[in-house]
Amino acid sequence: MSFVRKLWMFLRARKTFWLLPIVVLLLLFLGLVILTQGSAVAPFVRTIF
Repeated sequence: MSFVRKLWMFLRARKTFWLLPIVVLLLLFLGLVILTQGSAVAPFVRTIF
């Protein structure tokens, strides 16, 4: 939880709120990979990158 708090404080101090949607999407994608154990997400990763 301290990482989230430090990240929020950094975003507030630097006025870089545009980074928030990027961080949220990366966390959602990470959660998807963890929940599906990577096998079902592999075709999508190749198309994105």
